[in-house]
This record gives sequence, structure tokens and C-alpha cells, in this order.
Amino acid sequence: MQYLIFVTFLWAFSFSLIDVYLAGKVDGDFAVLTRVILAGLLFLPLTRWNGVPGKLKLGTMAVGTLMIGITYLCLYRSFLYLTVPEVLLFTVTTPLYVSLIDDALNKRFSPIALIAALLAVLGAGYIRYDGITGSFLTGFILIQTANLAFAAGQTGYANLVRRFPTDIPQHRFFGYFFAGGLLITLPSFLIFGNTAMMPETTLQWGILLWLGLGASGVGLFLWNKGATRVDAGTLAIMNNMLIPAGILVNLLFWNKEADLLRLAIGGAVILLSLWVNHRFSKRGSVVATI
Repeated sequence: MQYLIFVTFLWAFSFSLIDVYLAGKVDGDFAVLTRVILAGLLFLPLTRWNGVPGKLKLGTMAVGTLMIGITYLCLYRSFLYLTVPEVLLFTVTTPLYVSLIDDALNKRFSPIALIAALLAVLGAGYIRYDGITGSFLTGFILIQTANLAFAAGQTGYANLVRRFPTDIPQHRFFGYFFAGGLLITLPSFLIFGNTAMMPETTLQWGILLWLGLGASGVGLFLWNKGATRVDAGTLAIMNNMLIPAGILVNLLFWNKEADLLRLAIGGAVILLSLWVNHRFSKRGSVVATI
């Protein structure tokens, strides 16, 4: 749980950096590719090439394709069609996907986890609802694709590590995650990238460096590791904690206006969803190799 909380605040800062310094200024495909390459280089010296089960390698690559490939590419493209409040609003469906995908993978139905996830969606949606513009269908589809890929990736990783237990520490095979992401982000940049929108300032390069090593490298590793240590209901809810955390970061560091009452009420609903899941869920936590 502590991993998920730490990464939530890590990503809250990262989202603000993208919004303020990169969105509309640096090509999205290049930004995503840079994040994948930097994160991959971070894990390259840690990666174990021999002795890792083949299915674990391929599964981790598939998770990377989903979580840092499809998710990031769709997310960056959505800003071309949606306002930032709309992007945040439409991401609140992720907990539902996490809960439903985990149930499908384990051939079960857990109503408590679904109810808790719905509460988290309501809480986050209440915080972020600022009205929706008329033409948003393309952006909405992009965000839902990103949500679905992100949910499938983290849920799939938790189940993958549980089904293929190994004595190898997770950081020794997580490099395959970024190899999977590279399979889709490199072709996307070569086909769709706009070379006229490359980073021009030291600040932009510095932010990309931080996003690659910190948010994508350390962040995605700790988030997925955390996903293996909690039940699916808690994982689903933690996906929406980024919204109040992101607003707080904007308020404290960028002086963005925020409705504090709305933030408090929505945050309380999300915390209530956590309590409901832990109080009534009969699922045990998934414990994986450290």
C-alpha cells in the first residue's frame, strides 16, 4: 500500500509538469518514446537475461505494451481533443476496469470490490466535474482506451507474478516491461511523430529526464510492485487517488484555483470506498516475491 501512496504523489507532480511545460509544446510521441527509453536504460543493468521463465518475460513485455505503450500514447493524443478537466474526469472509470478485469482473470465476481470502485468513481467524478464540451467523442474513446490498457496492465502484472512464482526479485526482470513498451512507442514515433516539435529548452529536457527516470522508471515499477501486494479492490480505488492529489499539487505549487469544499467531499468519498473495501471484502491480499 505504501508503494501505491508514494507513486500517487509522484505522478501528481508529474501530471502538473506535463500540463504546464510539455503539452502542446513537445511532440507527444517523442515524449512517450523518451520516457520509455530512459526508464529502460535505468533497468538495463539490473535486468537478468538468463533464468527468467519465458512466460514471465513475455507477460511482463505484454504488460509494458499496455501500460506505457498504449496508455501513454492514447493519453497524450487525448489532449488534442479534450480540456484538462475532461481528461481527468474521463479517467475515473479506471477502477471499474481494474475490478472487472481482475474478476474475469480469476473467474469470479466480487460485488464489494465493484461497489467500492463505483464509490471511488463517484468521488473522483464529483471532484473533477466541470462540464463537458460538445465534441469530445474521439477524446473520450482515447481516454477509455488508455484506462482499459492501464487497468489491464497492472491487474495482469499482479496475476502474472502470482501465477509464475520465482525467487528472482521483480527489479531483475522488470526491464522486459520497457522492452514491451518500446515495441509500440518506437513505431508510433517513426510514423506519427512531429520532428518540428522537439524540446527546445533545458527545462523541457530536464522534465523529460525526470519523467523518464522518476515517473516512468521508478514510478511504474513501484506501482506494479505495489499492485502485487494488495487486493484488486484497493488497487482499483488507488487509481483514483491521483485526482485529489493532483489538485492539491496544483493548488500548492502552481496556485491553480480549486474548489476546496468539492475536493474535501470527493476525497472523503474515495476514502470511504477504501474503508468499504477493507471492511467487507473477503478477498485476501496478493503477496508476491519481493
